[in-house]
Amino acid sequence: MSSALAWGDNDTDFIMRTSLRSRIGTALVLCASFCALACNRSTEKRIAFIPKGRAHVFWQSVHAGAVAAMREEKGYTIVWNGPASETDYEGQIKIMDAAINQHVDAICLAPIDKKILVTLVEHAANANIPVIIFDSPVDSELFTAQVATNNYQGGRVAAARVGEILKGAGKIAEVAVQAGSASTMERERGFEERIKAEFPGIKLVDKQYGMADFAQSLKVSENMLTATPDLNGMFASNESSSVGAVRALKDRKGVKLVGFDSSPQLIEALRNGVIDSLVVQDPFQMGYKSMKAAVEKLKGGNPERMQNIDPTLVTKENMDTPAIQAKINPDLDKYLK
Repeated sequence: MSSALAWGDNDTDFIMRTSLRSRIGTALVLCASFCALACNRSTEKRIAFIPKGRAHVFWQSVHAGAVAAMREEKGYTIVWNGPASETDYEGQIKIMDAAINQHVDAICLAPIDKKILVTLVEHAANANIPVIIFDSPVDSELFTAQVATNNYQGGRVAAARVGEILKGAGKIAEVAVQAGSASTMERERGFEERIKAEFPGIKLVDKQYGMADFAQSLKVSENMLTATPDLNGMFASNESSSVGAVRALKDRKGVKLVGFDSSPQLIEALRNGVIDSLVVQDPFQMGYKSMKAAVEKLKGGNPERMQNIDPTLVTKENMDTPAIQAKINPDLDKYLK
């Protein structure tokens, strides 16, 4: 009995020692694996891209351009996240705050509001996280570079087109975006100032805000058309406001629309004559240049601080040229799928 117990104890000790060695071995393997993963993560720089929103084709094109630039580099990855709505500045604040707390290596930000995001931009800069501002400026100097359309000039281009197609006379209305959005405010300012200075026979009789929302832009467009039945023209200062105006004008004749930005729906409306013309940006290049600026900074360089991209007027006559197609119809699937 005691002999059997002694053997059993020794056997148990052997099994326990073997099990312990096995567990220690497994733990060492896991530790080595985690160390390897950590080493891999430490060598790959993470660049957070925070757009104003996710719904519009514009932001998808920015994303595609950023991915194109990333594929030309080694050791960099994009963390893409934006609020669902371009009016959700609280959501953008949370995303920006999370990126800083996760210690990403750089941040590319399109601020929803030029003032509200200042504190976080400066917090990131003080934490030695370079910030690239794209699309819309911010009221701070603590950024590494800014990549944006010359929005004021874009508004002036739209004004010149309205003056041309109305032959310098008529009533117009403006579908604006929202107060505080610096990029669209600049477009609207450029448009209004040039109309006033160069086309005194054209009267801006109404201006309402679509709040970067398709349904709201449709509503304000219909309100202005109803209030001024003899309206001759309209200017819409971004994708959502242009789409809203297009929907309002579908069953109306005689009102000439100059829009801003592009999307498949807007391009179809241009081809069908619902829109006279579009002032378009190059969001693909915006994403590409922003990513390149972030990478250059992380490599120890100094990217060009102010990088402006000229807007382009697209009409039914030039929309199918290769240069225009590259801007309005980038191959998103090639980069995002």
